[in-house]
Amino acid sequence: MGRLQHTDGLSDDQVDLLALVREFVDERVLPVATQLEHADEYPTEIVKSMQDMGIFGLMIPEEYGGLGESLLTYALVVEEIARGWMSVSGIINTHFIVAHLLLHHGTEEQKQRYLPRMATGEVRGAFSMSEPGCGSDVSAITSRAVRDGDGWSVTGQKMWLTNGGSANLVAVLVKTDTGADSVYRNMSTFLVEKESGFGQTAQGVTVPGKIEKMGYKGVDTTELLLDGHRTTDAQLLGGEPGKGFYQMMDGVEVGRVNVAARACGVAMRAFELGTSYAQQREAFGQKIAEHQAVLFRIAEMATKVEAAHQMMVMAARRKDSGHRNDLEAGMAKYLASEYCKEVVEDSFRIHGGYGYSKEYEVERLYREAPMLLIGEGTADIQRMIVGRRLLEEYALKGQ
Repeated sequence: MGRLQHTDGLSDDQVDLLALVREFVDERVLPVATQLEHADEYPTEIVKSMQDMGIFGLMIPEEYGGLGESLLTYALVVEEIARGWMSVSGIINTHFIVAHLLLHHGTEEQKQRYLPRMATGEVRGAFSMSEPGCGSDVSAITSRAVRDGDGWSVTGQKMWLTNGGSANLVAVLVKTDTGADSVYRNMSTFLVEKESGFGQTAQGVTVPGKIEKMGYKGVDTTELLLDGHRTTDAQLLGGEPGKGFYQMMDGVEVGRVNVAARACGVAMRAFELGTSYAQQREAFGQKIAEHQAVLFRIAEMATKVEAAHQMMVMAARRKDSGHRNDLEAGMAKYLASEYCKEVVEDSFRIHGGYGYSKEYEVERLYREAPMLLIGEGTADIQRMIVGRRLLEEYALKGQ
């Protein structure tokens, strides 16, 4: 392993775990990633291996059967996995956001019911805030839960569920009229149990099928249709309505660190491929790496890879320390995703015409990188979050 993406201050256990994951990626993921991606085939064997390694329980505390690792460890593992195939890292991202929501906002009964089985991967998580007509405007969701006797009836259409088909537990944000004076305090998160697969997967729950995408293939991205789905207070996250928006925003902070880590992994792979190709390909009587234009491009790629990694590490460590990290997570997600796009494009340019061929891995990366620009909030949303937080921090005195 070269000098890039080095993280200071890791324990021996963290170093050993990351070495194990890197070996797994090199031997079990990279050799099949492009073939599976082109076929849009779910990576069943890779997921089974991750279960055996305990990765699904990485951040779940030991008392619930997990490994109890930090967000930093998780982010570094995700970075390695995304270097192999970004879609695989998406499978565990949504799973861990749901686990995080349960751990920090669930009732003890909810934790005991789900976390031990999530740690083994028996229960797989997905979540959804978005809907077809609202995009980044979460306040505009129309899915609704209404009281139905002693329980609730949930109806609506949710969108962009990663793991929507393969998951059997979905955290869903819906409106609940609690009488609060803020739309954000009239939202609640429900835990929807369903069968894996497509079609009607539970009473009042339908997963129509996979959404066809330009990249981010293999992993299933779906809609979720709720039509009078009957549920109870036991499935209301935290057992109390009106807290769903704030619960989800906490989960999204973890998700943004994850997206930053994924961007770092994809960028690192693009750098590796571009640098390797530049040292093999000859033009005008010498290796193209010896041409100043290509050499400058390699230097810029490496600088962006390193800068994004260090900012991602900072954001993860701040969350681990118990501090609010929406500023750092927003910065990391914004910078890492933008730099990832640029590094992948530079690697694509180094490959020349061969980069446009499906025989070369960089073609896959070129289609994967755009998802990171919009996942867990677009670049513009990150800039709004960062800007507003900075104005809080640097507000003029006396105003």
